[in-house]
Amino acid sequence: MGELASKKNASSLSPLILDRILHNKEPDFTGPLLKIPHEARERMFVWFSHLYSESVAKDCMPELERMLKVYYAHKPHGMIDKEKDFDPTERFTEKDMILITYGDLLRGKERSPLASLIKFFDIGPRIREGIRIINTLHILPFFPYSSDKGFAITDFKAVDPNLGTWQDIEELGKRFKLMFDGVFNHASSKSPAFQEFLNGNPFYKDFFIAYSSPDALREEQRRMIVRPRTSDILTKFQSINGPVYVWTTFSPDQIDINYKSPKVLLKVIESLLLYVRRGADIIRLDAVTYFWHDPGTKCTQLKQTHEIIKLFRDVLNVVAPRVSLVTEANVPHEENISYFGNGYDEAQMVYNFALPPLVLHAFYKENATVLSRWARDLDFVSDASTFLNILDTHDGVGLMGVKNILSKEDVDFIVQRAKEHGAFISYKAGEDGNDEPYEINTTWFSALNHDDSNEDMAFQTKRFVASRSIALVLRGVPGFYFHGLIGTINDTEAVLATKSKRNINRKVIDEKDITESLKDPHSKLSQIRSEFGRIMEIRVKESAFHPNGEQYTLAFSPAIFSVLRISPKGNEHILTLINVTNKACYIEVPVSELGTQETHWYDLVGKKGKIANNHQKLEITMQPYDVIWLKPYGEIEKSIES
Repeated sequence: MGELASKKNASSLSPLILDRILHNKEPDFTGPLLKIPHEARERMFVWFSHLYSESVAKDCMPELERMLKVYYAHKPHGMIDKEKDFDPTERFTEKDMILITYGDLLRGKERSPLASLIKFFDIGPRIREGIRIINTLHILPFFPYSSDKGFAITDFKAVDPNLGTWQDIEELGKRFKLMFDGVFNHASSKSPAFQEFLNGNPFYKDFFIAYSSPDALREEQRRMIVRPRTSDILTKFQSINGPVYVWTTFSPDQIDINYKSPKVLLKVIESLLLYVRRGADIIRLDAVTYFWHDPGTKCTQLKQTHEIIKLFRDVLNVVAPRVSLVTEANVPHEENISYFGNGYDEAQMVYNFALPPLVLHAFYKENATVLSRWARDLDFVSDASTFLNILDTHDGVGLMGVKNILSKEDVDFIVQRAKEHGAFISYKAGEDGNDEPYEINTTWFSALNHDDSNEDMAFQTKRFVASRSIALVLRGVPGFYFHGLIGTINDTEAVLATKSKRNINRKVIDEKDITESLKDPHSKLSQIRSEFGRIMEIRVKESAFHPNGEQYTLAFSPAIFSVLRISPKGNEHILTLINVTNKACYIEVPVSELGTQETHWYDLVGKKGKIANNHQKLEITMQPYDVIWLKPYGEIEKSIES
């Protein structure tokens, strides 16, 4: 992002190469083997005991310890030494930003899509600071699959040959921290494990949840199950022993795995450790809330699921403490944040699913009151955990996060407005038996702007940038889905062609088209790059945006979303103001509310000074969709001197 660099500066804008130490290709057993701390071993034993029984735990622990020792033997000494100085409170900083993309979302002339992605990020001068601003890359499932754009995996240990190779992943890991998908809730019906299950292989007998009759799952049990689909929960397959009805939360091609089998849990941990060896810095636990199945309950948010996450956390704490877990659970906010645990024992990061619909609500209503109230009450449970602040994903905009925050009328309002912008709506079975909106399938730019709008493109871009900047100012780590970052509009043709609503937000982009668009200073992409890229550049340089810094939501006007950010050391302040309306507004900001007596402030975005009046108030007029970030002159001066 940012303006094009001159040839003179091109050499200084070469891609950032991370100081990454790679795992050994083979285990080295000549050195000291891993010694698992007694306390960690006891905790892991407890989780196995809670999930199964003490006798099963005693049987499982030797195999778990063996896997951990084998993984540890892949670690070079330099990696082990580097981990000794690791500070969990600095796991994420203001410099962290995550780009989310499919491996084949960008089409180029290289031998594989992943190679095209590597080349795209090697063109430093073309996107200037973008290579330094976005330091983490989340490649959505890049494994072989049979459906759902990668989320019905056939082989959890291989890279889809249609995308590239493990070597390509390693090359990307030299430029970025990497997030891998742990799709540990289900496997493809074409996977070898499920095929062996159908073949009657006794080793795989308990790998999946199966019934001999659909009636074995009683109607009252079915009604209790909470899931994001309206299809039948059981899917019929023909096995060597006759018909079987297997549990399929998401689709007939996605077979839920059975964590009630300890063999399954050990296999998943094996995959978890493989991903770490292959370069994962963050592992995203997909659909985590559906891990454990217990008929007669909602089959979501069960205590066993939390115990599995705690076990994963303990495993990583022992052998890979720098690696983070992020949970993906499109559920009501209060359930979502439960995956932090006590702040130290479950996920280090949780998707902030309430944020996207609340931002849409603010911009559709042109009123930030509800968004501000929610942000004011956000609970940050520890200095070792934080939110992943996204506004859209590859699926669109989830709605479950605001289920108990917005009224049904407000949700219906958002849905209706989004539909007027060309969105589609996906539904789930509600607890009352009726279908309810589950997610809005749209691109972020189209959600904010009508595709056939007569508005000036600069004005549409300004609205878009204002909305996206909200994810930059809130405590946490900003995440950007590729289409949401570059301002793609709805791909309705793809929906019509594939009959899949989610394809509205998954268009493959030609690298040549992006190149040509960037050459045109008047193009939408160039305007987004110039305006939003500049704001991103400011953000990563300011310690006030550190995830562990303080956050205070201020209410100067319903038209303004305002957050005061303070650095962890308390020595840097930034007042952020975002106009969520298409009207100009005037506000007065009392200096006394800003945690400092500074009267001279500087707008980092607008590059203008502000001086408090005799009444110790900053007088500010904001134009439609203005973004203002004010920092005290005194703090700027101190940073220059230091």
